[in-house]
Amino acid sequence: MEGVVAISGGASGIGLACAQAVLATDGAVAVADRDAAALARAAMLLEGPRTTTRLLDVTHEDAVLAWMEGLEGLSGCVTCAGISAHTPTLEVAAAQFRQILDVNVTGSFLVAQAAARRMAAGGKGGAIVLIASVSGLSGMQDRVAYSASKAAVINLAAAMAVDLARYGIRVNAVCPGPVETPMVARLHDAATRAAWTARIPMRRYATAEGVAQAVLFLLDPVRSGDITGQAIPVDGGFSTAGLMP
Repeated sequence: MEGVVAISGGASGIGLACAQAVLATDGAVAVADRDAAALARAAMLLEGPRTTTRLLDVTHEDAVLAWMEGLEGLSGCVTCAGISAHTPTLEVAAAQFRQILDVNVTGSFLVAQAAARRMAAGGKGGAIVLIASVSGLSGMQDRVAYSASKAAVINLAAAMAVDLARYGIRVNAVCPGPVETPMVARLHDAATRAAWTARIPMRRYATAEGVAQAVLFLLDPVRSGDITGQAIPVDGGFSTAGLMP
């Protein structure tokens, strides 16, 4: 893959897997994350001349702009930074709701917008992939804030795709189902895992590496050059399953 791919939330989980997938194609990555310890571990795993890392809070506009302005040859961007909470609707505090939307929606927008400006200025176009979720495609129990944020991310990709097509920039969303990531390990107890698995035709959680391959496809202008504004589930069939035994 030619050029540099910027990955927010790239120190663990899907973001780290995306960085490794890009490097495997001989591309270069710029990884940003707000978790200093995770970023240090990722820097060791990704060490090499084609990797840069940066401590970053995606909700801080000036910091995001400074990160993007330092990147030369930007051809791709993946917005992986996100947070979640499992709280029933009647118990969600306004502060928690706002925080989840701020990180997941505003943070995704700020990173994608800054990347798009760099790509448009470079005149060569590019590809942006927003990590959404199947929680943005259908209602999920106890996930009202998270579901609302990911639905917004899906529509954000569609709207940005229309605006940015004139610059040769494609924007798509990937909607994972449950994935074996550190965040899921913290949030999914045995009962939650059983409930998810019962509704997934493939009867298993996805891997971060598998989701990264879908992202890699959408970053590739040869394999996905006519795909933009789409929300693509990577969920083992969860979002389209009907009657199941």
